[in-house]
Amino acid sequence: MDTAKTFCPNLDCVARGQIGKGNIKIHSQKEHRYKCKECKKTFAETKGTPFYRIHKITQVIELVTVVVTLLGNGCPLQAIVMAFGLDERTVSDWRDRAGAHCEQVHEHLVEKPRNLGQVQADELRVKEQGQIVWMAMAMMVSSRLWLGGVISPHRDMALIAGLMQKVRACALLGKILVCTDGLVSYIRATKRAFSDALNNGKRGRPTLAIWPGLCMGQVVKRYAKKCVVAVEHRIIVGSVQRVKTLIKRSQGSGWINTSYIERLNATFRERLASLVRRGRALAKQTQTLQRGMYLVGTIYNFCTYHQSLRLRTNGQYYQRTPAMAAGITDQCWTIRSLLDFHVPPPPWSPPRRRGRISHATKLLMEKWCNNAAPI
Repeated sequence: MDTAKTFCPNLDCVARGQIGKGNIKIHSQKEHRYKCKECKKTFAETKGTPFYRIHKITQVIELVTVVVTLLGNGCPLQAIVMAFGLDERTVSDWRDRAGAHCEQVHEHLVEKPRNLGQVQADELRVKEQGQIVWMAMAMMVSSRLWLGGVISPHRDMALIAGLMQKVRACALLGKILVCTDGLVSYIRATKRAFSDALNNGKRGRPTLAIWPGLCMGQVVKRYAKKCVVAVEHRIIVGSVQRVKTLIKRSQGSGWINTSYIERLNATFRERLASLVRRGRALAKQTQTLQRGMYLVGTIYNFCTYHQSLRLRTNGQYYQRTPAMAAGITDQCWTIRSLLDFHVPPPPWSPPRRRGRISHATKLLMEKWCNNAAPI
């Protein structure tokens, strides 16, 4: 047990999420519990992980890791039930815990502004039990980083707008190229997501200005008897020279395409059992599908080497994951390290009240707000 790498998870504590401040002490070695000196609350070592409140944690933790590894690599839930003699509800609970945890890890580490270069987006038609839903996802081409996904019962503006907002959360203001298929909703959603309000001092709704470095291209395929007979490449926003420059920086050569996101779609269909075509492993609920999507996507980002990302140095190849190529981490994570990762809560901020700030509140602000240690 290491108190120097542990933070208080209590949302009502002024020291929440702070590391190396000396406010954490060991409460029980046997039960693996810590105690915060500020809020006087105790918490388990597994608080904030999928292993929290699992009985007999020392015996079950390896089994949970193996089961999550199998689920994240395409093994159907029924096969795990038969192989390990577990209850189906137990495996489903472990999958939902891991998926919710991976979603938090993704939001904390991936959804941060960075220079994306080229982004590709596409949608998947998914058959659930009793209905059809659509899964829209996006990726960063240069690092093959999965940027997130959105699930909706309809392939409409709400689905695409939600996806573009996730891409905007990962994008740094600058030059960016967005490549999609011919769905018309992408044009409006992309322009709206990558726009900033201009404050002109007048009353009413402010004017939106599109990012000057935004470029957008579409690949429109024409079908005849379920076969592609023609492909048209369109530049919706930006100049030809700027699009060529961004493509050369991100993928080396070629023209406007969606081949990278389509290859990622194939990876998701391979690793998420409910996405398999003409299969019987259907997702019963949309939440289950979302948990599985984030489980597969986070394992793909942090725990899977990508052959196209390897670097050759001194005659040897240096393997990299998409997260390593994007500069998020410097090593390949194991499934156990992913599940053990603690997502810190947002730092404490003083409540807004009328009147003067008390002396005690000023001391707390000086200690926990101004000189807060980075996490």
